[in-house]
Amino acid sequence: MIEINLLPGDAKKKKKGAKTSSSVRINFNPSQWFAGLAEKITDKYMLGAVAAVGVSGALIVLLFISQTARGAMLESRETQAVKDSAQYSAVLTAKARAEATRDSLYQQIAVIKSIDDSRYLWSHLMYEISNALPQYTWLTEVSQTSNPKSVAAADTTKKVAAPADTSSKESPRERAAARDRAKKARADSLLADAKTVQFKIIGHTVDIQALTRFMKSLEASPFIQNVQLKQSDLVQAEGKEVTEFTLQAETQAPPPFAVKTVPLIVSAVR
Repeated sequence: MIEINLLPGDAKKKKKGAKTSSSVRINFNPSQWFAGLAEKITDKYMLGAVAAVGVSGALIVLLFISQTARGAMLESRETQAVKDSAQYSAVLTAKARAEATRDSLYQQIAVIKSIDDSRYLWSHLMYEISNALPQYTWLTEVSQTSNPKSVAAADTTKKVAAPADTSSKESPRERAAARDRAKKARADSLLADAKTVQFKIIGHTVDIQALTRFMKSLEASPFIQNVQLKQSDLVQAEGKEVTEFTLQAETQAPPPFAVKTVPLIVSAVR
């Protein structure tokens, strides 16, 4: 096929236009561009700085996400704690009242035990003194020298509250158990103190060896302790010279096997 150009100079314009369009066209290839850029950047400090900026940005994003999640979790826990506190406030109030009632009962029981354990004290003492009394010896006086003690009187004394130990790592339950043990120990100490009574014995004897045997027999009793001779003089009794002695002693809590109890049986009256 034969083409004839009837317009002179048109072929030159096409060639010129084609040449111009070919010069304006740009081929953009990102991989080649980055490869060229990496070849141009050869400074290792610059590469380290760019890597550090990237890692820092990633860490900031991760920390922001984690802190946001933790804040949401803490807010939900706070809401639940406030709800539980409002729900169990009545239970905590009832528990505090029950503990106060229990502490009051501990004190009342200690008072009752002190009265019950000391009501037969002098009957036991007189029985032990009578059994320990040797021949040719007689007594003129047995009296109490200490003030009467009771748990009720001792418990009315002012107690100084110990400062709370804020550095302790014990849980509230352990601290409550420690307070209960301290209260029970105090009640037991008050009860033991109420059982201790000091008394004196005044008597006459015609044999000084009998006085020694009398003191040893009293010391061997499970109800009497710390027997001491306070005074010993020669006096006239019914025209005879005798030794007048004064003994000081105190009571002690006997072991359980030393106290014998017998059931009380009341017969019906017809």
